[in-house]
Order: sequence, then C-alpha cells, then structure tokens
Amino acid sequence: MEKVIKFLRYDVLSTRFLGELLSKNWIDNFIPTLFLLITLLVFIPTGVSLFTAGGLVDLMRQVGEIGFVTLGMSIVMLGGGIDLSVGSIFAVSNFVAITTIQYLDWPLYFAIPATLLVGAAFGAVNGVLVGFFGVRAFLATLATLIIGRAISDILVLNYSTTVGLAFGGSDLWESLGEDAFLGVPLSMTGLIVALVLFHLILTRTRFGWNIYATGGSRRSAYNIGIPIKRLIFTTYVMSGALTALGAVFYAARLASVGPETGIGLEITVLTGAILGGVSLGGGKGSVYKIFIGTLIVLIITNALINLGVGSGVTPLVFGILLLVAVAIDVRWLKNLRKIKNHLYVAPVALSLPPAPDCRPGAGAPWEVNDRLKGVGAIGLGELDGPEDMIFDSQDNLYTGQRQGHIVRFFAPDYTRSETFVHIGGQPLGLAMDAEDNIHVCVGGMGLYKVTPEREVILLTDETNRSLTSILDDSRLRMPDDLDIAPDGRIFFSDATVRFSNTEWPVDSIEARTNGRLILYDPHTKKTRTVLRNLRFSNGVCVTLDGESLLVAETWGCRVTRYWFDGPNKGRTEVVLDNLPGYPDNINRASDGNYWCAIVGMRGRAFDHMLRFPGVRARMTRRLGNDEWLFPNLNDGCVIKFDLQGTVMESLWDPTGISHPYITSMREHKGKLYLGGISNNRIGVHELSGVDMGWTSQFSYWGKK
Repeated sequence: MEKVIKFLRYDVLSTRFLGELLSKNWIDNFIPTLFLLITLLVFIPTGVSLFTAGGLVDLMRQVGEIGFVTLGMSIVMLGGGIDLSVGSIFAVSNFVAITTIQYLDWPLYFAIPATLLVGAAFGAVNGVLVGFFGVRAFLATLATLIIGRAISDILVLNYSTTVGLAFGGSDLWESLGEDAFLGVPLSMTGLIVALVLFHLILTRTRFGWNIYATGGSRRSAYNIGIPIKRLIFTTYVMSGALTALGAVFYAARLASVGPETGIGLEITVLTGAILGGVSLGGGKGSVYKIFIGTLIVLIITNALINLGVGSGVTPLVFGILLLVAVAIDVRWLKNLRKIKNHLYVAPVALSLPPAPDCRPGAGAPWEVNDRLKGVGAIGLGELDGPEDMIFDSQDNLYTGQRQGHIVRFFAPDYTRSETFVHIGGQPLGLAMDAEDNIHVCVGGMGLYKVTPEREVILLTDETNRSLTSILDDSRLRMPDDLDIAPDGRIFFSDATVRFSNTEWPVDSIEARTNGRLILYDPHTKKTRTVLRNLRFSNGVCVTLDGESLLVAETWGCRVTRYWFDGPNKGRTEVVLDNLPGYPDNINRASDGNYWCAIVGMRGRAFDHMLRFPGVRARMTRRLGNDEWLFPNLNDGCVIKFDLQGTVMESLWDPTGISHPYITSMREHKGKLYLGGISNNRIGVHELSGVDMGWTSQFSYWGKK
C-alpha cells in the first residue's frame, strides 16, 4: 500500500508537469495574455461599439499607428534604457509628414524617408547623450521631450493654418490611412510586417542577442566585448525612426496638425510595453508581448471613451495599471526562477535491493582486489577529462579533453601526441567505423563525425519529440556513449532529457527514467528515439551477434539488452541487475564477453534515501547544492560479464592512487586502457591469458 501511495504522490501527482510548464519560454507570455483576457471580460459585456465590425477596424488602425511607437520604446527598454521623448517625436514627425506631402506636395518616396530621418535624428540625439556621454536615460529623454514639444508647439502656432488647409498629396497617401489589405488596415499590415521582422532580428541575429545581453547586464556585456555605446545609440535611433513611421500612418488617417498631437503618448506606450511584459530592468521581453501590451492599452482607451467617462479617468486608469504592471514585473521576475527551481526537481521513490557484498573474502566475483595497483599511464598530467578512448586501424589512440579537443597519441609507445581536432564541447563516448572515421558524443551538443582528414561533421543534435511530453525533448541534452551496428547505423545514449551536462547530480537525486536510446541512420540522415524510460542511460555496446546491444542504466544499477534486428527485434531484457555500483561505458572483450566500467560504488545512505522522494525534494529546496547527498563517484572498478548475466572477474584499485574514477575501458592487443572523466591520464593495465593481437577494430570490421 505504501508503494502505491508513493507512486500516486510522486509519479502521478508529481510537480514535474508544473515545473516543466514554468520552464517553457512561452510561459512569460502568460501574464500579458491574462491581462488581455481580463480586459476583454471587463469591457465586452458593456456593449461598447468598439467590438462591432467598424469599431474593430478603427481599433486596428490605431494599433497599427501606436504599435510602431511601442515597438520603438520596447527596443530601447530591452537594451536597458527608456525613451520619454516619443510623444514629442511623434508630434514633430506628424507635422513634417503633412507639411512635405500636403503642403510641399513631395512624392511619398521623398516625404516618408524625410519624416523617418527627422525621427531618427531625434533618436540620434538621445543615443549620443545616453550611449556616448553617459547621461541617464530618464534625464536625457526628458530633455528631448521638452525640446521636441517646444519645437512642435512653435511649428503648430506659426504654420498650422497654412499647412492644415493645404490639399496636396495623392491617392496613395489617402490609401495609407483609409484602405485595407484583406480586410486589415494598411497601418496594421505594416505593423505586422515590422513585428515579424523585429522578431527575427531580436531572436535570430547577433545584434538582437546583444540587445538582450546589454539590457540583462551592461557590465557583463561590456566585459565580453559587446560595443554597448554604439548599441545603445542604435536602439534610440531605431526608436525615433519607428515613432516617425507610426506618425506617418497617423498623419495619413487624420491629415491634421494640432497642439494636442502626441500629448501623453509616452505614458500610453510605456504602459503598453510594461503591461505586455517588457521588463523595466531590461533584457526581457518579446515582440508578442509588445503587440499584446499595445492592444490592451488601446482597448482600454477606446472603451473608456465609448463609455463617456471623464477625461481624467483614462490617465488615472493608466497610472493604476502601470503600478500593478510594475509590481507584477518585479515580483514575477524575482520569484519565477525560485518557484521553478522549487518545483522542477521531482524525485520518485526507487527501492534498490541491498547491494552485493564486495568486501575481500566475500567470495563474489566482484570482491575488492588490487589488480589495478600500479597500472601504467598515458599522457599523465597532459590530459584533462579523458572520458573514453578509441584506436584506429594503425593502433593510434584518440581521447577527448574537457576543453573540447580530441587528442591523438601515436603508436606504438603513445608518448608522442598532438591535438587532432577541436570540436568545442567535451567529447564523451567514442566509436570508430571501418574507414577510421571517429564518431563522438559531445555533451550538450550532439553526435559528430571526425574524418581522418580532420573534418568535423555534425551528424545530429535532435531527435523526434514525444507527443505526450510538455517538455521539448527533441534536443539532445547529454549524449554520452555510442556504438556502430554492422550496417553503419549509430546507436547512442542520451542520459537525461531534463538536465544539462553540469546538472547530472540532480538527475541522480530525482532518480526518474529520464534517459533514452537513440538511433541515427547515416543512410537516411534521420534520427529517432528507439528506447525510452531508461534511468540515466549511459554505456552502449553492440553485441557480437550484430542484432542487439547493451545499454547501461547508471542510476538503475543495471545493464539492459535491446534487440534492434532479428527475430527478437524490439525486445528488451535485463542482463545485469542490482550491481554493487553505477555502470558506465561497456565494450567488447577478446574472449567474447564484455567489459563494463563501474564509475562509483553504492552507499547505504544514498540507497536508503532513494526510498524517500519527499526527503530528497526537501533537500534540494532547503539546502545549498554543496550540502546535497549524491551518489559516490570517487571509487570504482571494471568488471567482465557475459550475456547470461554472469560476472567473471573484476579489477580494482581500492586506494584510487593508480587510476581513480573509471568511466570507460577498452581492450587492445593484450592491454586494457582505462579512461576517467575526472582524471588526468589514461591508465594501461596488462592482461594475461588473452589474445594479444585482438583489437576492437578487427572485432567490428574484420581488419587487422
């Protein structure tokens, strides 16, 4: 009964779903979307004409005009600034557009760029003051707001009658304010195009990434080499130009100038940006949020006008909304990460049988011995994190470095080495095909191939997504070992779909079946998941029959066999269960059996805590991660076993002096080579009673 209750509490009713939901990028859109829904629910029952066909068209025209201004303001805010001058820039640009088109009768292809140039010039002044002179954005743009408003008032006072009574322009000019494309006003159509364009700029270009980085932390952005002065200058220029573009559509619709144009616009667009979720602190926001915020503000404005409320009510409502939005922005940003971390790690109950006795004299094949005492070393002090190693057909040895290199040691003595290639991420599992192409799992990056000519080729970095998972598991999180089938298909393990390379200890605490086995077919260039629900899938080894493979489940302390071909295709069975430690890489042995690295030995404390998921959940929430209880990964051994699950022998170094932390081993010409992801060497152990000419290259491809 207790097991049933734990299953319901920690599997069925787990916080995992909510934690994954809060980790989605689009969850940030929840607050502005909720604001929009509340706005609609408040005003639709009032029956205002805003929600009629004609009212919606008028609303779209206004959204198309003001949306450009909000977009410009938001770009500045994303970079960590603010632009209070948009109202005066809007007024001056409106006057320039009507003057050049209706009074001077300029063609649109001259008049519109001239108007945009005026707006950009105002933005450039702001950009110079804030970006290059270091004036605070609030003060600089407040000054240009006052100057711009003064210029607008002077122009209106002296020339409004002359300009306002002019009847120049063209049919195209009138169509900008009146016509529609597929029922959508041209101003709204233009805004949609601009939003799509800026979405691509902000999310797909270095310039956009730099804006987010500068807004997120200006000091860090400067330290990594981003030209923040020029970047800030550019955002203000863009804001000015976009504000002028909104004024062009406004001028085309109303064709008038007046002292009220643009008054209070900065408050309107600032409220829209913040309601849409663009952070006042910078570095957080999206095009979708900008559009939603603009829509909310204009719906409220028009609805209040339609209801006939007093002129002072709208600013009052905006002020209240601004305070609410700022409060939500601050609290949401502050607490979202805390809430997500509180919920994301969702441990399950795992009851492992008591670990086998490994003490000397226990009579078990894996009892502790000192057979690895005094093993030799390759690259001692030169290597950093050689998790695995592989040999080519010329007996040269290849291994990975934490810094992203693959290093080659030259046969026969392996004293001379060179950096073979640089991949970028840490190479983990390695496999060699018949043509001496190295296939490598790179943590956090994917599956790669390195040719003998040192060409690095990405084979795959994603697989098919689970239809029932809210988590996007199409990306490879931790590909860690692989092997190649006789027909060239590549099977590799992805240890966890929930955590990154550096977060593997959290996966052990959660103890869920987050791992999977993935197939990449070089003939079709397609990748798909063939086996799910593995408990930290790790070592992969194709068996001698060429129809099945072995995969290690590290936190499950077992080795599973999976048939990918033959009459048993699709079937799985456990070969080794209840291991005394945590299995890692698996490789063939010269006698037809298989070697397996045990990266660390089980401890009673952690085994016991696995039975109590609530304890582990509270541990991750209340203690710093340096105080968490993790699996013991500082001591291990190598075992040899057969497909019937019989362990023949084990090799230990109980002192950990000769070769600590074993994550892999590979037999080659009478010697067993040992890797370790935290080691500074490759160990070499002399085997006895084995085929001194046997190599894995011959075993797989029949070449000596």
